[in-house]
Amino acid sequence: MLGIDALAPTTGQQVLDIGCGTGLNFSLLQQRVGTSGAIVGIDRSAEMLHQARRRAQARGWNNVILLQADMVLLDPGTIAARIQESGGAAASDAALATYSLSLMGDWQQAWTNMNRLLSADARIGVVDMQDPVGWARWFTPLARLACAAGGSDITAAPWQAVEERCVDVMRASARGGHLQIRAGKRTDNE
Repeated sequence: MLGIDALAPTTGQQVLDIGCGTGLNFSLLQQRVGTSGAIVGIDRSAEMLHQARRRAQARGWNNVILLQADMVLLDPGTIAARIQESGGAAASDAALATYSLSLMGDWQQAWTNMNRLLSADARIGVVDMQDPVGWARWFTPLARLACAAGGSDITAAPWQAVEERCVDVMRASARGGHLQIRAGKRTDNE
């Protein structure tokens, strides 16, 4: 919710959900983009996309496009063409990566590929994890264990790309600083 609030998509926009998994973000994104907008979920797992497809179909969301692809390895031109073939626009208005970039071996390449699927003035939101800080630092071993068990790199800090490459950046954190939320307007043309 914090990531979607920070991203602030609006009615009629097309939003990329990077590493969409089972589609847990779809309900909140639907509330923002409405039936005139679109959600493009990209995930490398066929099993996750199967669940996301079931979620969208059960709720009658006809504006959800699901694509199986690895964000690190994909060809942005091919993916843009597949989005268009599915009824979407080649360039999206926004992108959201919720706990997904830190799962990718080369999240910087995933960032570059994501940017190639966005319009020049798109907004980008990243929600990911780091070691807890302050009073919550006592939970660091547990946080590291949970991240390792899930396959994510707690030291990746992918939200820093938003800090470095976007303007009008909204910053937030939660759970003792363990969750980092950033959203901003894209300025680079990667």
